[in-house]
Amino acid sequence: TAATSKGKSPSCFGYPLSIFFIIINEFCERFSYYGMRAVLVLYFKYFLQWDDNLSTAIYHTFVALCYLTPILGALIADSWLGKFKTIVSLSIVYTIGQAIMSVSSINDLTDQNRDGSPDNIPVHIALSMIGLILIALGTGGIKPCVSAFGGDQFEEDQDKQRSRFFSIFYLSINAGSLLSTIITPILRAQECGIHSKQRCYPLAFGVPAALMAISLVVFIVGSRMYKKVKPQGNIMVQVSKCIGFAIKNRFRHRSKEFPKREHWLDWASEKYDKRLIAQTKMVLKVLFLYIPLPMFWALFDQQGSRWTLQATTMDGNFGAIQIQPDQMQTVNPILIIIMVPVVDAVIYPLIKKCKINFTPLRKITVGMFLASLAFVAAALVQVQIDKTLPVFPAAGQSQIKIVNLGTDNVAINFPPPLQQVNVKPKGWYLGNGLFHQLFDNVTSKPEEGNNLIRFINNLPDAVNITMGETSFGNLLSLSDSDYKLFPGGRTDKITVIRNSTNFSVTSKSLGFGSAYTIIIDECSGGTCNVSYSEDISPNTVHMAWQIPQYFILTCAEVVFSVTGLEFSYSQAPSNMKAVLQAGWLLTVAVGNIIVLIVAGASKLSEQWAEYVLFAALLLAVCIIFAVMAYFYTYVDPNEVEAQLDEEEKKQAKKDMDMYEKQAEADSQM
Repeated sequence: TAATSKGKSPSCFGYPLSIFFIIINEFCERFSYYGMRAVLVLYFKYFLQWDDNLSTAIYHTFVALCYLTPILGALIADSWLGKFKTIVSLSIVYTIGQAIMSVSSINDLTDQNRDGSPDNIPVHIALSMIGLILIALGTGGIKPCVSAFGGDQFEEDQDKQRSRFFSIFYLSINAGSLLSTIITPILRAQECGIHSKQRCYPLAFGVPAALMAISLVVFIVGSRMYKKVKPQGNIMVQVSKCIGFAIKNRFRHRSKEFPKREHWLDWASEKYDKRLIAQTKMVLKVLFLYIPLPMFWALFDQQGSRWTLQATTMDGNFGAIQIQPDQMQTVNPILIIIMVPVVDAVIYPLIKKCKINFTPLRKITVGMFLASLAFVAAALVQVQIDKTLPVFPAAGQSQIKIVNLGTDNVAINFPPPLQQVNVKPKGWYLGNGLFHQLFDNVTSKPEEGNNLIRFINNLPDAVNITMGETSFGNLLSLSDSDYKLFPGGRTDKITVIRNSTNFSVTSKSLGFGSAYTIIIDECSGGTCNVSYSEDISPNTVHMAWQIPQYFILTCAEVVFSVTGLEFSYSQAPSNMKAVLQAGWLLTVAVGNIIVLIVAGASKLSEQWAEYVLFAALLLAVCIIFAVMAYFYTYVDPNEVEAQLDEEEKKQAKKDMDMYEKQAEADSQM
């Protein structure tokens, strides 16, 4: 039995009180992790000014690292520090990482000339990378420890309570994830700063940092109540050594004079007992089935990268609510909370009634197929978005737009190959026989659903123009202002001061991702007549069109992820569950690395084509997995272990009989 240092934990509703500290700790930690991750790809793109591909690559590298470090955390906990000290020490690392991320996103840190953009981007990049590495070490390192530490708090006769604890624990993960994915994008959308107002990334990263600090304090407060199991060595190390010895021993005895053994792991029998070898065989059988699984995670984790970037080119106006692009990720946890009970209570029983044997491996296959389908849906949405994007002139080309500010129709002749153009009033820029040229440097749609606005003064006098809180300064007659950036989806008050008299008018809603030239035509009676010239059309594909792809992917997650863990546990010996947990997390890490490889190697210029490529790859892997699953035979680890117990008893009896016979023979001599 394991050595424990047992704290005094009072009971509450039949549960050890200590587990409530652990559940609060987990809620805060998951809020911190998912909150930071929700805004991460937009921070890369808009603050660090990376392009879509680099933002996606670094995002998936970070996620991969978060799922590689649990193996390190399990080794530290089981072989050296124990679970409690590992959680505390790595949580400190984690909190420091979150704090550094918050500091790295402070615009004023390097904005010496106070122009609203950081002057020394490398400083921000260096701080961000240090922060992300510390977060990956922290979140990954404590991942395998917290749930197991919670399980340790129960007595052996509290199986029912322990099972209920794991359900509540999983609920706290989803609750933390859901709330943070709603809240941190709202915090990011605020404007803050000392010298200039910018998107508030320090707040979006700072709140998760504060939650992580609270998580650590709550966990330490319960310290005296915890039952702390002393480290007993890590089973993963034993399994690795057993496999290593078997391979080495097999290589040494590769000549034909040595008889073959039933299984290559049997070559470890000279050094390791039968039980460990039999258990390792069962684990390897499941790990072999894991080989195709990373491709699922390669698609699933693009919700936080490619799908979020897709949402930035869409219309987020849901009537009374304005949805931020990174908030669309909340659709997943919301649907998970709805779909898990629906699938368990309705879908599976219906399938059973139809006399279909829906085995765990068949469920996993269906999950992979559904994820592939979700990316086909994403590709269809992308095709519709691409139709609405403006065509900008290529290198060596120009675009001409003409606005007629006069009251009569005009005809403008261009030299060949261009033709004559007839321009109606309020078409482009002719007034009183003058021709005025505007030079635009706008070469892409405004990001994050913002709008670009500029003004033309079509009055005979100079005016001063303000829109909302943004001043466009003094404009002479028939002159234009520079473009200024405004949040999308709202109306603003336009104030015009002409000859010391104030005139005002409310702008129309300009949508998201547009650019407009607003022409001040006439001001009288306290108001102004304005006309709008659309330079770049707003986003017209609504974010609601992303819901079908999120729904299909969530259905895929329910039948894939939940079933995968359940299948792994049912096929693994009791003391090997940690090995399979590590293997499962490793598939997530490898999946994120696949995104880097495929996105980097494909060189596809069209985003919809990349979605189709990922869908096709997963479909191919799904077919391979279906074939592997067909040939898999299910085992009952308890049955195997019972046989081993029986064999060990027989061997012990045999050894005892031999010992007694030897003792008898010795006494007769």
